[in-house]
Amino acid sequence: MISNQILQNTLEGLKAITRIDLCIMDTEGKVLASTFTDAEQYEQAVITFVGSPADSQVIQGYQFFKVFDEHQLEYVLLANGGGEDVYMIGKLATFQIQNLLVAYKERFDKDNFIKNLLLDNLLLVDIYNRAKKLHIDTEVKRVVYIIETKHEKDNNALETVRTIFAGKTKDFITAVDEKNIILVKELKPGEGYEELDKTAKVILDMLNTEAMSSAHIAYGTIVNEIKEVSRSYKEAKMALDVGKIFYSDKNIVAYSNLGIGRLIYQLPIPLCKMFIKEIFDGKSPDDLDEETLSTINKFFENSLNVSETSRQLYIHRNTLVYRLDKLQKSTGLDLRVFEDAITFKIALMVVKYMKYMETFEY
Repeated sequence: MISNQILQNTLEGLKAITRIDLCIMDTEGKVLASTFTDAEQYEQAVITFVGSPADSQVIQGYQFFKVFDEHQLEYVLLANGGGEDVYMIGKLATFQIQNLLVAYKERFDKDNFIKNLLLDNLLLVDIYNRAKKLHIDTEVKRVVYIIETKHEKDNNALETVRTIFAGKTKDFITAVDEKNIILVKELKPGEGYEELDKTAKVILDMLNTEAMSSAHIAYGTIVNEIKEVSRSYKEAKMALDVGKIFYSDKNIVAYSNLGIGRLIYQLPIPLCKMFIKEIFDGKSPDDLDEETLSTINKFFENSLNVSETSRQLYIHRNTLVYRLDKLQKSTGLDLRVFEDAITFKIALMVVKYMKYMETFEY
């Protein structure tokens, strides 16, 4: 249904052009929008007009018009005056409002369809039948973005995203929960993951400057058919979660670049606990002090290069070797050995995942 504010804006725009006062009332005579102040006095006249067979009529110096939505009487429009020119303006206003009804209904229907498509609430035959009725292409490349804002129901962020894609009628912007904005984007031939990342950066920059809202953006893989859109949505959801756990320093995360984090995210918690117990004999790599952990992380960043790591940490090479030897004694893992380094890196990621899941549960 069109909001009263939209109706009011429409009437004020028409009055500015035609200089004719207009009013829209519902079928019970309640004023919804008006450019003059005493419209309530026509309540009984509207109720009488609704019950008459006429589509237009002059009553008490006003032209009355019926506004239909697919043969269902929706509104009554009043135009001030009884002449031919007022009649023509009233008919034009009626036509405009009927077109608004069609446009808003189509937008609502499309929004409903996209939500149900994302959530896997449609049968395969329904997907194609409804897409055809709504004039949505079924065999084009699409991808799903999830934009998570810091605050729930962030209307500024939603409007900013809508503004970015306002001219692109084949893209859909919706929401399936309180915090996330969903963008289902249609891709042009030749567009790939490089373009997807650029789009994500544009959205992020606009949200930071226009909506003053920090956000995390994740996107799934490119799909070729409309029935696969829900898969891209699920991938984007996973990318958002995996990004929070393992790549918290990144604001944009792509499902195709999740690496080993994607595998760990799908492990059952009992298996993770068994792995940590087996490798560290009941201890956890998370129990290590901050200095040791920062040393390990810097060692990994520098591809197990002792000289470069000691230089970046501003410590003597022997000090770093001492720390690595101490770690080897307590864990049994020598990080200078590639296999042990891999085991330790995975263990750190598993512990991060377990901590995240514990927070999520409680």
